Amino acid sequence: MPTESARVVIDLDLPGPTISRHVYGHFAEHLGRCIYGGFWVGEDSPIPNAGGIRLDVVEALRALQIPNLRWPGGCFADDYHWRDGIGPRAERPRMVNSHWGDVVEDNSFGTHEFMALCELLGADAYISGNVGSGTVAEMSEWIEYLTRADDSPMAALRRQNGRDEPWKVPFFGLGNEAWGCGGNLRVEQFASLARQYSTYVRNHAGNDVYRIAAGASDADYHWTEVLMKSFGPLDGADGPAAPFQGISLHYYTMTGSWEDKGSATAFTDDEWYLALSRAGHMDELLTRHSTVMDRYDPNKRVGLVVDEWGTWWNVEPGTNPGFLYQQNTLRDALVASVHFDAFHRHADRVVMANIAQTVNVLQAMILTDPDTGALVLTPTYHVFAMNAAHHDATSLAAHVVAPGATRAVDGKELQLLSASASTKGSTAHVSLSNLDAAQDRTVVLDLRGRDVVGFSAQILTAPELHGHNTPEQPEAVAPRKLEEIRRHPRGLELDVPAHSYVTVALELGADD
Repeated sequence: MPTESARVVIDLDLPGPTISRHVYGHFAEHLGRCIYGGFWVGEDSPIPNAGGIRLDVVEALRALQIPNLRWPGGCFADDYHWRDGIGPRAERPRMVNSHWGDVVEDNSFGTHEFMALCELLGADAYISGNVGSGTVAEMSEWIEYLTRADDSPMAALRRQNGRDEPWKVPFFGLGNEAWGCGGNLRVEQFASLARQYSTYVRNHAGNDVYRIAAGASDADYHWTEVLMKSFGPLDGADGPAAPFQGISLHYYTMTGSWEDKGSATAFTDDEWYLALSRAGHMDELLTRHSTVMDRYDPNKRVGLVVDEWGTWWNVEPGTNPGFLYQQNTLRDALVASVHFDAFHRHADRVVMANIAQTVNVLQAMILTDPDTGALVLTPTYHVFAMNAAHHDATSLAAHVVAPGATRAVDGKELQLLSASASTKGSTAHVSLSNLDAAQDRTVVLDLRGRDVVGFSAQILTAPELHGHNTPEQPEAVAPRKLEEIRRHPRGLELDVPAHSYVTVALELGADD
């Protein structure tokens, strides 16, 4: 099929809001093999570990510059009582993980293990607190246990359990999916609880907590509006919002129904496009939730936290349906790239996002083989790695001009070329996704406002749409240098193959 042309216009000298590195955050729930067999193998494991934490997983995530990790859930969080996960492991009480496989949880991975993991990763902790079945006192004591430095009762208990110095906990979630597994509450009920619980998640010993109230699912704009109404006055420009500082949003991409979500690897071209169209729906959700928030918070003091997003497919055949283990293909990688473009465009409101989940669950970064111990980096992992230059960079508007690069999907027009850009110091970074299953494109980067003195590019693609990595073929889908990039009178020109993801690194001249 002949190559078609497109243009992306970027004004390098017109910076927008900063893209928080925290939109590249992650999520680890006590679900399937995410914690046990993923992050945690135990101190007696033949797999190299530090105090039971699997070191090859740590190394792989450190290479992504992982900014934060959300734990212990998810739905599990609102059944979790933190005191069950401290003290000698052999003496910790067990519980039933009723949400995920109806298995017995022995609590061998608890608060100390999680905080040690965050320290190994160099990541900020995002603790999800129990509103659904917990108490205000329980949550208040947990933040005291984690962050207080003196001889308070909880600080003393922490020292008794082997940790002298307090930890830093920048982010704390007030419940999870309160409209569903977190209590089946009406938003009017939950808004009052969020105000109450947040009051007792106190700032101890200089640890300033960013409190995040459980927000809406998908297009539930009423939930967002009621939470926004529950704040005190937000028309001032200074200081953090009160009593909490952020609200969450959850949205998953699937091609089927909730009962039959579609296969991770066996899909048609139509399902390829449907998945990418539904991934693109995130941009509309961000626009409309932000519009509701703007009505009450014109100065954007309240952050929007997309702390669960990603693909959700049927589990791999032969695996426990409650463990949510799925393979990860090139299609998942492009779902991720489309989401990141949306997060970049909404950098003024979106302060954090957490893909679901980090290891062995849903749209994972890493898959580990339970029999051989082999570790596999997924195509989605590589999108995170290729986009690391966007962390804390200043967003740039990327205007796509691509005549004919659309497809009617699910009653909407899917734009088949997606782009975003950012700048930091004397560099800039452009991300391009060619969502067309079959059509190559020549793309001109129309770069204005600053001179480009150097450039390089990477590409992620595969011969087949369902290409994925396995222990036998761990680099079937892996980035490589893109050679097909050259100077153009308007800036640069590059050949972007069908079904591919490309990043372009720019060296810029002096900013006049």
